Amino acid sequence: MSFQPYRSPSSGRPVRAVLFDTFGTVVDWRTGVAREVAAFTTAQGVALDAHAFADHWRALYQPAMEAIRSGQRGFTKLDTLHRENLDEALRHHGMSPERVSSETLKELNKSWHRLPPWPDSVEGLASIRRHYIVGPLSNGNTSLLLDMARNARLPWDVIIGSDMTRTYKPLPQAYLRTAEFLDLGPGEVMLAAAHNSDLRAARQAGLATAFIARPTEHGPGQVKDLVPEGDWDLVASSIPELANLLGA
Repeated sequence: MSFQPYRSPSSGRPVRAVLFDTFGTVVDWRTGVAREVAAFTTAQGVALDAHAFADHWRALYQPAMEAIRSGQRGFTKLDTLHRENLDEALRHHGMSPERVSSETLKELNKSWHRLPPWPDSVEGLASIRRHYIVGPLSNGNTSLLLDMARNARLPWDVIIGSDMTRTYKPLPQAYLRTAEFLDLGPGEVMLAAAHNSDLRAARQAGLATAFIARPTEHGPGQVKDLVPEGDWDLVASSIPELANLLGA
C-alpha cells in the first residue's frame, strides 16, 4: 500500500513539506550559547552568569528584527544583527567590546552556528524525511543554518534562509515565499514550532501547523509556550512523536 500523506484539517490539503522553526524547536540555543559564553568569559578572566548572558543576548533578537519588519531599516541578515546585539549584551554585563579582539567576538558570534540539537531532533527529522520534504523555516540566514545543520547533523532536504526570502517571521511573506521556493501551495506546507505566536502567523498565511512542546527552552523557569494555545493541526511532545502522528 502506498504512503498517504497527512491531510491538514485546517488547510484541507495533503502535507508535502514539514518545515521547522529552528531556534528552540530543533536546537537548544540557551545551552549552546551559554556554553560558549562561559568559555569566552573564562578566557577573558571575567566572572559572569553565562545563562543570564545568553538570555539577554536572545532577548535583543526580536527588537532587532522589528526595525526591519517595520521598514525602519533595510533587510540585514541575522548574523549581523546577532553581532550588533553581542556588543550591547557585553556592555549590559559590564564588559567593553572594544577591549576584545574582533576575531574573538566574531568567533563568539558564531556560537549561534554551533547550537546542539535537542536529543530527539535528529532521529525525528530522519523519520519524517522518509515521506516528507524537511527543512528549516527560520529567521536564520542560509550560512548560519547550513553550519548548524552540519554541526548538529540535521538531515534537511533543503535550506531556505531568511536572506533568500528577504523578510523575517512573523510577516506573511516569510512563510509564503518559502512555500513558493518549493513550488508548493501554503496548505501543502506544515510549520512545526514550539512557539504559539509563530504558529498563529503560519496559520494566518495558510500553512498547516504542528506544536512541539519544548518546556525548558528558556530554562527551568519557563512560563510561556508550555502548552498549545490554538487548535493546531497536530500537537506533539517531541519530533519523533510528530513523525508518528504524520504516519512517517
